[in-house]
Amino acid sequence: MTDTIEVTIDAVGARGDGLARAPDGTALFVPFTVPGDRVRVRSGQARAGGAVAEVVELLAAGSERVAARCAHYADCGGCSLQHWSDAAVLEWKRGEVRAALAHRALETAVAPTLATPPGERRRARLAVRRDGDAIALGFRARASRRVVPVGRCPVLAPGLQMLLVPLREFASAMLRSDEEAQFELTQTEGGVDLVIERARRPGADVVSAAAAFARAHRLARVSWRADSAGDADLVVRQAAAEVVFGGVPVEIPAGAFIQASPAAEAALVGEVRAATAKARRVADLFAGCGAFTFPLALHARVHAVESNAAAVAAIAAAASGRSGVSVTAEVRDLERRPLMADELAKYDAVVLDPPRPGARAQAEALAKSAVRTVAYVSCDMGTFARDARLLVDGGYVLQRVVPVDQFLWSAHVELVGVFTKETRRR
Repeated sequence: MTDTIEVTIDAVGARGDGLARAPDGTALFVPFTVPGDRVRVRSGQARAGGAVAEVVELLAAGSERVAARCAHYADCGGCSLQHWSDAAVLEWKRGEVRAALAHRALETAVAPTLATPPGERRRARLAVRRDGDAIALGFRARASRRVVPVGRCPVLAPGLQMLLVPLREFASAMLRSDEEAQFELTQTEGGVDLVIERARRPGADVVSAAAAFARAHRLARVSWRADSAGDADLVVRQAAAEVVFGGVPVEIPAGAFIQASPAAEAALVGEVRAATAKARRVADLFAGCGAFTFPLALHARVHAVESNAAAVAAIAAAASGRSGVSVTAEVRDLERRPLMADELAKYDAVVLDPPRPGARAQAEALAKSAVRTVAYVSCDMGTFARDARLLVDGGYVLQRVVPVDQFLWSAHVELVGVFTKETRRR
C-alpha cells in the first residue's frame, strides 16, 4: 500500500502509537495520534503485526488531543505523547499495567497512576555532534541516531536546563569534525555531576577546558569515560555530588543511577515504606545508591545488596558513623547469586528494585521463602508481571499495584507492587 488512505484511530498501543485498520484489514501503528483522530496516512515500514504509518494530514482531531508543550516535539525522540491530554495518558498507563498483569493471569487492584510535574527531571543523557563548525546538542531523533538540537526542554530541572547552551559551546572546543560524544548530567546537592563519554581520551587541553567549565558553572564534579559500560575517571571535583535519601546525604558515584524525578522517588518511597511499616528487618535488593535503604532505615534494620561495588561503597560510607541508622551493605550479583530461602529467613520484608530485565532468579528464591512482605519497584511492566507470577505461584498474594508516571509524555511506566504471604516461622 503506497497511496494515502483515511483512517480513524481506535486506541493507543503499548509503544504509544495510535492504532487503526487499513481497508484491507492491515493493522496500522500511527505515531503522534490519539483515539478519535481522523487522519490521512501513508503506510511505511512493516512491523510485527502490521505496518507503521505516517500521518500526512490531520483531518479531524480526537477530543483528547492537545497542543504539544515543546517546539522540538515532532522531531525529538525524547517524548512521544505530548499531543495527548495528561488525564488520558495517566489512565492509559493504568490500563497498560492491567494488560501486562492479565497477560500473566494476574488480577489485583491497580491504583490510579500517580502524576509527577514537568521541569524536575534531574538526570539526562545528551548527545552532541560536530559537523564542520556546526554543533548539535540535544536528544536523538525518533528511531534515529541523528541529534536534534534542543535549546529548551520542558522536562528538565532548571539546573540542567541552564547548561544546554554552555555545553554546546564547550563541545565546540572538545570535538573534532564528524565526532560525537555524550554528556550525562545529574543534579546533586553540590551541583551538577557531569560525565563526558567519548572514545578518544582527553588531552591536557580538554582536561583544562573541562576544569574551567566546571568552575564557571559551579559543577560538583566532571568525569570522563570511554564507553557507557566503562568506569569513569575523575577530571575535577569541586564539591560532594550528594543526593539525600531519607535524610542521609550519599555521595553517588559518577554516572550512578538515581530516580530521574524527585517527586516520583518520593511516591515510590512512600509506597515502599507503607508496605513495610511493620517490618523490623528488611533486605533492600538491587539497592543502587540507597534511595530506599535510608528511608527504610528510619524504622528498620536494613541490609542493602547491590552488584555495583561503587554504589555499595557509597551506601556504606553514608551510613558510617550515623547514629540511629542501622544499615549494612553487600556487593553481590543477585541474578547469579540470589539470596536463598535460608538467607531470607532473617527478614520480615524484602524490597526489590531491579533494572529492566527484572529479578527472575531472586523471585524464584523468594517464592520458596517465608518472607511475609515483598515490595517490588519496577521500570518494566512485562518483567514485573513475569516475576509477579513466580511469587504468586509460590504462595504470595499480589495486594495492589501503584503506577507512577515518572517519564512524562512517554510510554514508560514505573510501578510498585506489594505482595504478602501468610507463613509460620520456625
